[in-house]
Amino acid sequence: MFDFTLALTLAIVFAPLMLLLVLMVKLTSPGPVIFCQQRVGRNGELFPCLKLRTMVVDAQARLDHLLATDPKARAEWQEDQKLRNDPRITPIGHFLRRTSLDELPQLWNILMGHMSFVGPRPIVQDEVSRYGVHIGRYCAVRPGLTGLWQISGRNDVSYSERVRLDVKYVRRHTFVGDMFICARTVPAILGSRGCY
Repeated sequence: MFDFTLALTLAIVFAPLMLLLVLMVKLTSPGPVIFCQQRVGRNGELFPCLKLRTMVVDAQARLDHLLATDPKARAEWQEDQKLRNDPRITPIGHFLRRTSLDELPQLWNILMGHMSFVGPRPIVQDEVSRYGVHIGRYCAVRPGLTGLWQISGRNDVSYSERVRLDVKYVRRHTFVGDMFICARTVPAILGSRGCY
């Protein structure tokens, strides 16, 4: 009930900002405003994770071409599933990612019961194997809008460390711990550490 009430309150408070961001995305880049991707939720069930679109429309084709022609980019992608200097990101997308405002639509995911405010980072199906024997623990809770990974450096943290942080969260999470993570999220966002 806490997640639902807080998400509803924030959705109302941030509605004007959300409208402004929607207009910015629409006016600066052709294509849909919302990016929807299937993510793994509690009990391994897939759900449509929502974000403001931060990449060009043909992002997958561009990624495929880049990985086929650039060994350095391919190695970085295989290690982290991210690219530090990703050419697919739109100009407004850089701002949205740096400020984490691209994740505002996930308030809807919280309202729908797919996500919680605090939990492991939502992963795509292709990432399940990276969790190995820990995937059961990952799937024991709802993924979160924020979590240990987000306050520990985000993309500056290796993928294996991310898995370790997710497992640590599931093993030890408490309401007080969740409040601590929420309190550290704002400074982490403002510091923009590990955002790309």
